[in-house]
Amino acid sequence: MQKCRFSASAVFWLGITTHVFAVNTEHQEKPVIVTATRTAQTVDSALASVTVITRKDIERQQVRSIQDLFRGVPGINIVNQGGPGKATFVQMRGTESDHVLVMIDNIKVGSATSGTTAFENIPIEQIDRIEIVRGPRSSLYGSEAIGGVIHIFTRKGDGAGLKQYVGFGGGSFGTLEGSTGLSYGGKQGWFNMTASGIGTQGFNACTGSSNAGCFVDVTDPTLFDRDGYRNVAGSARAGYRFKNGLEIDANFMQSAGKTQYDGSFANRAVLMQQVIGGTARYSPLDFWRISLIGGRSREDSDNFLGRAFQDRFNTIRDTISVLNDFTINPNNLLTIGMDYQKDHVKSTEAFAVNSRTNWGIFAQHQATIAKHDFQLSLRHDDNQQFGSRVTGGVGWGFPLTENVRLIANFGSAFKAPTFNELYFPFSSNPNLRPEDSRSFEFGTRGKADWGNWSLNVYETHIDHLIAFDAVTFSPVNIDKARIRGFEGILSTQIKGWQFNTNLTLLDPENRSSSLNHGNILPRRAQQSFRLDADRQFGQHYRLGAMLLVEGERFDDLSNTRKLDTYVKFDLRAEYILNKHWRLQGRIENLFNERYETAAFFNQPGRNFFAMIRYQP
Repeated sequence: MQKCRFSASAVFWLGITTHVFAVNTEHQEKPVIVTATRTAQTVDSALASVTVITRKDIERQQVRSIQDLFRGVPGINIVNQGGPGKATFVQMRGTESDHVLVMIDNIKVGSATSGTTAFENIPIEQIDRIEIVRGPRSSLYGSEAIGGVIHIFTRKGDGAGLKQYVGFGGGSFGTLEGSTGLSYGGKQGWFNMTASGIGTQGFNACTGSSNAGCFVDVTDPTLFDRDGYRNVAGSARAGYRFKNGLEIDANFMQSAGKTQYDGSFANRAVLMQQVIGGTARYSPLDFWRISLIGGRSREDSDNFLGRAFQDRFNTIRDTISVLNDFTINPNNLLTIGMDYQKDHVKSTEAFAVNSRTNWGIFAQHQATIAKHDFQLSLRHDDNQQFGSRVTGGVGWGFPLTENVRLIANFGSAFKAPTFNELYFPFSSNPNLRPEDSRSFEFGTRGKADWGNWSLNVYETHIDHLIAFDAVTFSPVNIDKARIRGFEGILSTQIKGWQFNTNLTLLDPENRSSSLNHGNILPRRAQQSFRLDADRQFGQHYRLGAMLLVEGERFDDLSNTRKLDTYVKFDLRAEYILNKHWRLQGRIENLFNERYETAAFFNQPGRNFFAMIRYQP
């Protein structure tokens, strides 16, 4: 009954808020996105639930990592194991962390061994914008997209002429950061080059023991030391548009880091993440546009105990995609595409299988009929290990009024087990089956003079969900899981203050026939609320604050280890020296709240950071 009361009060609060905040708001131009349909469309026209984070948002919030940026984003749950540079897992709409497909500049990334992406090693200063699409997208992208898709775009030259930008700062935990870049944008060509670095002494990452958390003997003195992190990264992106309409774009990003952590088997890692890709687009006929996308992503991890080498996990993912867009008429767009993917594993551990391929073909039809918008998609995947999988999706949208729109979506999806889940020595299960899901969503969104809002409810059923069983110390297929959720988003302005707020409610239930039937799936916060407030005073000062509240969660399948609710409050300020220079400062976790997103792994207490930026 408590869940029902909480949900009802939350919806009531959002309804009251839309009337209390009824003042004029300056509406920003809606960005164009490509992730929801693999074709260009505005956010307003998308039938999916989409969040776009721009470079301006990143700098306004003064965030210094992706985990920092994603905390409290609608539908997203963050699990971090000890601060900057430590393992960070992103769960979307209550699904597993390897149910999120991640791309960088149209290239699929992620580790074939763990199945997740090393978000902690992706430098925030290299990012231009991020598109987050919530809900299944397997019918367009294949395996992994059960919970949704996160598409990261590195910086791209735009505007007129040559531009340079620089940033440098420092703060708590002995942290120093710096970045610099050069960009150019013209009528036909563009390029951007960015370099960045970060170094921090960190803090004690883990308070675990020999049988929990970081699995370290409590008498080991290294358990109580600082666990630092260093990273140096660079990216380059360039493109050219020929007079015949051919457009080419090439991208490169590499991030190399060293991180320290607590562990009895290994306590230091040398990390490298690399993405190389290219895109070519051409229209041989007015109604036909071809896109060819290809690239390679790589994740390397060498692990040490002190100076002694322990093991290596290197994975390479090669992808090629061919897309054909046929504009039948202004209200009908047909897309037919093909994807090829090959994953390679090179490791000091003995994997019974170290590579596999996947071929996928798909078709999508976007149509508008009598004010009704439709998106129909169907895909067939042929996986080298698991055979054929067919997934589909249906989206519908209807303008209830000029400013209010209804949307509904259904999608099926699947996820192939990772190499670690299948073959890692002593803690794997070669009998695992692929996970299958079915998701339903209904929502409404609107805009008015006082702001923008959206409400969405969804339900996902997952068969053969893979979860780690602490008793057998291996992954197992849970018979069934059912996830229900609610997302409410509101943006408005009051007396010069810009408010952005959202509420996420989640009910992720284990529906297996085991002893854990009815339990909450581990590490998912059941409630999450975020409020951002920003205001500029005159020409030189800008102030902002962020309030984040996350409800309790459990760290294990048996729901015996509870992680408490926490409240986090951040302050930020900015002094604009002139049109090129600005000084920024941020106090994070002002009230020094102690909290965990994974049992026994610490999160930063009160800390501060200051940065000076130069931009043309």
